[in-house]
Amino acid sequence: VSTAEKYFSLTPEELREFDRRVREGVEGQPVRYVMELKFDGVAVRLRYRDGVFELGATRGNGEVGDDISLNLKTIRQIPLRLQPPGDDFPVLDVRGEVYLPVKDFEGLNQERKDAEEPLFANPRNATAGSLKQLDPKVVAERPLRIFCYEMSFPDIWNHPEYRSHAAGLDTLAEMGLPVNDRRAVVDSMDDVIDMCREWEGFRDDLPYQVDGVVIKVDDLRQRRLLGATARSPRWAVAFKFAAEQARTRLNGITLQVGRTGVITPVAELTPVFLAGSTIKRATLHNEDEIARLDVRVGDTVVIEKGGDVIPKVSSVVMEERAADSIPFRMPERCPVCGTRLVKDVEEVQSRCPNRDCPVQVQRRIEHFASKGAMDIDGMGIRVVKQLIDAELIRDAADLYDIKAEQVAVLERQAEKSAENLVKGIEESKQRPLFRLIFGLGIRFVGIGVARVLAKRFGSLEALSKASKENLEDIPEVGPRIAQSVVDYFGDPMNRELIRRLTEAGVTVTEEAEAAVSQHLAGKIFVLTGTLAGMTREEAKEKILERGGKVTSSLSKKTDYVVVGAEPGSKYDKARELGVRTINEAEFLGLL
Repeated sequence: VSTAEKYFSLTPEELREFDRRVREGVEGQPVRYVMELKFDGVAVRLRYRDGVFELGATRGNGEVGDDISLNLKTIRQIPLRLQPPGDDFPVLDVRGEVYLPVKDFEGLNQERKDAEEPLFANPRNATAGSLKQLDPKVVAERPLRIFCYEMSFPDIWNHPEYRSHAAGLDTLAEMGLPVNDRRAVVDSMDDVIDMCREWEGFRDDLPYQVDGVVIKVDDLRQRRLLGATARSPRWAVAFKFAAEQARTRLNGITLQVGRTGVITPVAELTPVFLAGSTIKRATLHNEDEIARLDVRVGDTVVIEKGGDVIPKVSSVVMEERAADSIPFRMPERCPVCGTRLVKDVEEVQSRCPNRDCPVQVQRRIEHFASKGAMDIDGMGIRVVKQLIDAELIRDAADLYDIKAEQVAVLERQAEKSAENLVKGIEESKQRPLFRLIFGLGIRFVGIGVARVLAKRFGSLEALSKASKENLEDIPEVGPRIAQSVVDYFGDPMNRELIRRLTEAGVTVTEEAEAAVSQHLAGKIFVLTGTLAGMTREEAKEKILERGGKVTSSLSKKTDYVVVGAEPGSKYDKARELGVRTINEAEFLGLL
């Protein structure tokens, strides 16, 4: 019926506005809504041919998913042959959500704990991990279940018996497919809102995890009339339950040091179970956020998951604060190397200026080897730390001197993995110049700016000699970035690093490319959401190649907002400002 799997998440007031738009869109026809629980599992599609199970797949990017037929066949609720009227359909597609009941999840984790295996973070992760198993026998041992919630077949719009979603759900149940009993058909948005609140009240009593209610127009012909936007169908929305909260004790505030020396405070908590996972740590962002919350060690704090994903401290329970509590003060020195911290006037975070700080050394090498930069296969966090601890590397240039026999003697390494790592390091020498520039870790220089610099200057040597004025002449480079680039290449230690990388054979010049049409010159783009066929960075590169500009801020000067799956607030702001929005297919055509 629609490829959309994600829906708006609305407040009661916004639900009424949605209802108004629906009734206007169907030109005054009576409207009924079907309400279903929004399950927190893994979306799949089942295909039956003449009533026989043919294929099971993940949703993937919305167009192409992974074939997991063998794993889905292990779920006993999924019939391999449908009951009548299932065999009436030459081809039938069914959408569903695979999930793991909460009690079974807890039992699975207890088994893994007893076996000293890593625990799953939450039921959804356990479900996703199970479906990715290569061995169906392993999947069969896990008590996965499924709810089916949508059926589709060619020309469903014109079929006389299946013109309502509610009838489709009843038909799925008749065919032997599991359909959740907690559903309702209502005639008014007031009833929808009342039931959303009622259902929210029993969410914790359900044997499976849910995070909201999906509300859909029942009549399929009305759905077709309403159509869809780039973001979602116009006939379906979701009422998202309030973020789950929990109280716990703040036992301490530790400081994390990033690759550029930025210090991030982290709340160390008494472990508490929240929204499917055990929370032990939560970010406090910076000093200003700590001051705003007035959070102190020993406080009882309220934590919640932002978007049900990222744990954060949302408030302090002041009435439970100890009388002798002490306000938090940022230390004057780096917790790792003891160097006095600095804080620029224009920044909110303190920073360790010592480039030899052990954590910074490790983070810089990790960044250099990361996928967005030199993409060295096998060079993960653990391996980088092993190489540093063995005193084999102190900077990125040292990577190119490593021998396989040196790696093979390290813990959890073997001859084959060592050879593969050295091979990956050798292959990284061929990465294009912009990836090297990004991998150097110059402050404020992201991969998009790195590509612009590589194209503008053509070589690392030319870039190293550029003045601040030369750099500021580039539209994508502001004064802060320009100064950071000049400062980086003005540092003798950085120049020495570049000399050694050049001698190692790393690509330091931009290869000549076939001319690309500059038909997007002067056009300003904003990207929001996830694109199916490319990453956001790849989309940005394609725009820059054609002369366009990509910004993170949206204004009336923006020419296009490219909207992918699960877009952020920029999509709504674009509509308010009247800025043109385009979906991925339109974007590809524009390219």
